[in-house]
Amino acid sequence: MKQPQKIILAFVCLGMGLSIAIKSGTAQSVANNQLSYQTIERSQYTVHTVIIPHNSGYLVSPVIAGELKPISDFAQDHLVAAINGGYFDPVNQKTTSFIVERSQIVADPRFNERLVDNPDLKQYLSKIFNRAEFRRYNCGGSTQYDIQLHSAPIPNHCTLIESLGGGPGLLPQNTSVKEGFITYQQGEKIRDAIGNDSLNARSAVGITHNEDVILAMVAQQSKQPLNSGISIPELASLMSSLGAVKAMNLDGGSSTSLYYDGRAIHGRVDQAGKKIIRPIKSVLSVIKP
Repeated sequence: MKQPQKIILAFVCLGMGLSIAIKSGTAQSVANNQLSYQTIERSQYTVHTVIIPHNSGYLVSPVIAGELKPISDFAQDHLVAAINGGYFDPVNQKTTSFIVERSQIVADPRFNERLVDNPDLKQYLSKIFNRAEFRRYNCGGSTQYDIQLHSAPIPNHCTLIESLGGGPGLLPQNTSVKEGFITYQQGEKIRDAIGNDSLNARSAVGITHNEDVILAMVAQQSKQPLNSGISIPELASLMSSLGAVKAMNLDGGSSTSLYYDGRAIHGRVDQAGKKIIRPIKSVLSVIKP
């Protein structure tokens, strides 16, 4: 990853007493239980993050739309922040990622005919149906978050309340091959579904060692529309530098967007440097119960 040439840090907090320790231009920890928003400027992209401390009282929860809509339209009374969520087919508006709400599957890619009937994808379906997902458990009355492959078992004494699929997993390791995003044949890359090494707008969710949740949206630079953004390996390094020990990629590119405190921020730009506002299928929302 290229070193930052210029770093500008700005944050907005809900409540008082926020303290963020900064090292090499990135946030390392949140000192108390206040939700925080910050931006980090680097030469080829701008990082927008929302950090949700584990003891803040906020919940990170998936929301799915019946019809595609911009991230700003997901706003509701108790929603403070949101980031674009899982993958979807823009043609039929059906999901290509699993989503669970209230312990029930509410979005199932196995019923997306344009996905399952696509002859070019048949050999990858088992991997597509077993991609990384962000999970919220109820474990003996306590909320716990995790990032696991879809087939991973639920921990003992826990109930899966909600989940949102995305992928690939970024931390503790990149699982692009295991999840069918990248395929090699005789050492040659023959499939790269999301441009692993290309610069693009990206979004991710991460969990720190003390179970704080990090939402990160990486926006392209309007002045460099054809040469800005971040690659998947760089995104993994960024999430690690922010303190995440587990992280997964979300649906990036034109879907990349973040909502915070009444403002929608979009990550992808067109060739003229204008922000692209794309309707999306789902978000990870931050709500006050």
